[in-house]
Amino acid sequence: MSQKIATREAYGQTLLALGQENPNVVVLDADLSKSTKTYDFSQRYPERFFNMGVAEANMVATAAGLATAGKIPFCSTFAVFATGRAYDQVRNSVAYPHLNVKIAATHAGVTVGEDGGSHQSIEDIAIMRALPGFTIFVPADARETEAAIRAAAAIVGPVYIRLGRSGVPVIHDQNFKFTPGKAIQLQTGDDVTIIATGIMVAAALEAAGVLSKAGIKARVLDMHTIKPLDVVAIVAAARETGAVVTAEEHSIIGGLGSAVAEVLGEHQPVPLQRVGVPDLFGESGKPAELLEHFGLTANAITSAVQAVVARKQ
Repeated sequence: MSQKIATREAYGQTLLALGQENPNVVVLDADLSKSTKTYDFSQRYPERFFNMGVAEANMVATAAGLATAGKIPFCSTFAVFATGRAYDQVRNSVAYPHLNVKIAATHAGVTVGEDGGSHQSIEDIAIMRALPGFTIFVPADARETEAAIRAAAAIVGPVYIRLGRSGVPVIHDQNFKFTPGKAIQLQTGDDVTIIATGIMVAAALEAAGVLSKAGIKARVLDMHTIKPLDVVAIVAAARETGAVVTAEEHSIIGGLGSAVAEVLGEHQPVPLQRVGVPDLFGESGKPAELLEHFGLTANAITSAVQAVVARKQ
């Protein structure tokens, strides 16, 4: 896992390929194309690119209109704007009529860094989870991002793809299989299950390596799809390992941890501990410092696993 590529970079490259393969793919951006990596698409396919300016609500409403005309629109801006500033249009113009709009939001989570709490979206998954009919992808690396973008283009209906600013390790090989709604088991184990999403998947694998040396065998699930959630994999893992830790670069309220807690509460109650941002806004700082500050690290996952295994016993 030495090579690091930002998921937003992989998004930009995949858009180029989709643009060549499917003339119905169009891209809209809110004056952030250099940052969201839609710029290359704008240069290659200018007739299918729309810079909507700093008008995110109008961007989403326009995308809805394009979808009714048979296009496959990808809307891009920062996650805090895509889910916050444009919420009314996302809800009433996209989700309610179940239109074929893809919202690819970059700069999610605290790894936005120095932009600070105003720009660090730690509640976007919670917001999008509550909207009926939305598919939600949170890819862990560049290869998974490509697969998620391609899957989003193939799905008929609204999709939210959560992407990041910083480079992240490439953890999947070229032969991995991405199936929407199906978790990927990256490591076997029968003592505890670590369910991670996005950038925390790499941290989960690192933690599993440390735990193995301490005699704790951790199963690691890459939960790239938050909705629809892989209930079967979660219930099986809970039944077979007896304890679960979730890890996400998002608030522990309303995101992966909450979704898993709902499943366990209804189907297979076991000790659970959630690793994520506590009930706080982000802060300004370097990404690595912020991950440490909010406990979004392999060490934090290791500690959570040790605590939950102790509860299990």
